[in-house]
Amino acid sequence: MKLLIQNGRVVDPVKGTVTIQDLYVEDGRIVQMDKGIQAQADQVIDATGLVVCPGLVDMHVHLRDPGLTYKEDIFTGCAAAARGGVTALACMANTDPVVDSPEQIAYIYEKAAQANGVQVYPVAAVSRGMRGEEPTDSEALKKAGAIALSDDGCNVDNANLMRDAMIRAKGQGLPVLCHCEDTSMVENRAVNEGSVSRQLWLEGRPAIAEEIMVMRDAMLAEETGAHVHICHVSTAKSVDIIRRMKKRGVPVTCETCPQYFTLTEDEVLTQGSLARVNPPLRTATDVKGIITGLKDGTIDVIATDHAPHSAEEKARPLTRAPSGMVGLETSLAITLTQLYHTGKLTLPHIIRAMTCTPATILGLHAKGRLTLGADGDITIFDPEEEWVIDPEVFASKGRNTPFAGHKVKGRVKYTIVGGKVIYRDEP
Repeated sequence: MKLLIQNGRVVDPVKGTVTIQDLYVEDGRIVQMDKGIQAQADQVIDATGLVVCPGLVDMHVHLRDPGLTYKEDIFTGCAAAARGGVTALACMANTDPVVDSPEQIAYIYEKAAQANGVQVYPVAAVSRGMRGEEPTDSEALKKAGAIALSDDGCNVDNANLMRDAMIRAKGQGLPVLCHCEDTSMVENRAVNEGSVSRQLWLEGRPAIAEEIMVMRDAMLAEETGAHVHICHVSTAKSVDIIRRMKKRGVPVTCETCPQYFTLTEDEVLTQGSLARVNPPLRTATDVKGIITGLKDGTIDVIATDHAPHSAEEKARPLTRAPSGMVGLETSLAITLTQLYHTGKLTLPHIIRAMTCTPATILGLHAKGRLTLGADGDITIFDPEEEWVIDPEVFASKGRNTPFAGHKVKGRVKYTIVGGKVIYRDEP
């Protein structure tokens, strides 16, 4: 298969450049990058006026498969990813059963091989059954194909277990992806502790519950030398802690999600359970702190924490509904709208946080780059096209998003894996 992409605004997230040029992909690899390429091709895409970048890499996705496939499955999750320009994703372990054995890793790879071509990489649990009592066999999980360890969805409260897991993970070259919320301080509370929780007469999830665990896990990273990655950072003080630890040379990276640099806790007052996520939406001060962290590079990655639930589950009262929102099909558009079109971040900065940086953290060194010999995984989007988010047309089984009805600017036109178009936005 030979693919020629002509006249695109090619974003190189590694060099930080934007240039008008052509790309030629043959046998799944980028073999030529230049202006005016003359070559035989099975397919030619005219990308005039469009942005051409590496395929997006989402390092935080809940595919709900195995066991919770009424919410999502690998096929529908990959279809949603393709619509959002995501060509590779890491799926979390909080399924049923939990991904804590080589057999579960094998299941994910086997089913993903039958999907649309989006590359799926399993994240295995830190603790068996995600119960926080006994560490998993990281060596066996690595051999089976796990690319990281995480009990995401649950905090690992036992510091000794987490320390042991980090030591083992370091030995296997696996990053540990940490969900940082002190369980005793948040329990099953639905909203941020603050003005909204007081208006609703609810106990809230205090920001300090996140910040304590961010500090603990960063300190454990410093002590063990393990690579710790903090998931879904939501508070300004968490950003400050990570910034300080990075300056000390601690091997810590982190991510945030579009909801945390776009929405505040006030969204709960109008959207109810659709705005319930863990960690919760915070304050305007926290949103500002998250954006500052993105600007100065403290926050390395923009991920989705794509967390589909059924309509029936999300229709429950706020205190009984599950936490989470879908994001695969809207992440790029919301990010461009909030950060690029407002002048807060440049296009190469945004693309870097959604491609080569997460790929590097996960050890996927052939992903997230537009260089000769790299995988022909490419996303092409129109940064200027406006559209309104409509969950009813999502490919995901999940419709649970507080962004329904939002007008956004930036639309994926083509998603390409290994030189093969797996999604095209039909006019």
